[in-house]
Amino acid sequence: MIYSEFNNAFLSCLNRYEMGQICIVADKNLIRHKEWMAARPLQELPVLWLKVSEADKSIETVMQIWDFLLEHELTRRGLLLCIGGGVLTDTCGFAAATYKRGIDYINVPTTLLGMIDASSGGKTGINYRGLKNAIGVFANPVETIIYPGWLTTLPSDQFLSGFGEMLKTGLITNCQKREGSSLWERLLQYDLDTMEIQSLTPLIESCVSAKEEIVNTDPHERGLRKILNFGHTFGHALEEIQMNNEPSKWPHGYAVVYGLIAELYLSVVKLGCPKAPLQQLTQIMIHYYGKPQCKCSDYKRLIDFMKQDKKNEHADEINCTLIRAVGSPVINQKVSENEAKEAFDYLFSL
Repeated sequence: MIYSEFNNAFLSCLNRYEMGQICIVADKNLIRHKEWMAARPLQELPVLWLKVSEADKSIETVMQIWDFLLEHELTRRGLLLCIGGGVLTDTCGFAAATYKRGIDYINVPTTLLGMIDASSGGKTGINYRGLKNAIGVFANPVETIIYPGWLTTLPSDQFLSGFGEMLKTGLITNCQKREGSSLWERLLQYDLDTMEIQSLTPLIESCVSAKEEIVNTDPHERGLRKILNFGHTFGHALEEIQMNNEPSKWPHGYAVVYGLIAELYLSVVKLGCPKAPLQQLTQIMIHYYGKPQCKCSDYKRLIDFMKQDKKNEHADEINCTLIRAVGSPVINQKVSENEAKEAFDYLFSL
């Protein structure tokens, strides 16, 4: 849920658990923002401060969390509070879901990407042998506390990363407000130069509601939920290349934007999608996100990564979600190697 005030929402959730059975795992970057720990009950809880990056999304970090929970003797009636960005909530959620066959956890996303995507939906996991989110389980948090006030100190690249996932949601959903504007149109109207939080909050609410509706219909990604993967088949491959070449050069949401461009191009070519969304997103990418630095020599690795994507139902295939138009996604679209190279050619030529 989205809250305008943080501590009251936080404390109301804790009342359902014994204080001796609650632990916190938090992003180490939040040490300098300890206002959120002002409430006395929070000051009495043990905290594990973690460094979080894609490189830390590993079994070693999960083991560190398990050791922390064992040290503080959490039982199966315990609660883990996960406070940080999407990497942290993914990793902590997996640790909670597997500790003593599963304990309750609450996500408190502190980044825009975490609020929009990672903290809800029940996908938890870690990277393994260079493959993003290769190991994980579906396990829903008992609560997700979204407080937009966290975003006032968010670095601009992290803000843009989260907005990339919002753009994806706008492209796949047809939800409209009473005045008739689609979510995509409202996102295009948002002023990214100001990164103003008050006007962003209703957009966050719309994106979260859209995702919740999709996830509730298809919690284990058998069908409809696959539309949330739009932009991610190409995006994850680009992210894998970046992680192996220059770790932390750009965050996840940038890869999503680049993947959306490639998959929008294929949507135009294969499904007759109007060109306007591709042109609109291309302008946003060039102005705010820049261009991915990849070469033709990367194509084989990119395609190999896409063939290993966890969303594929068969080996040696490339499976994408595409759209016929804004708000009209189509799942399970097979893409040939030549089509993939053509889409990369378009992206890299911009």
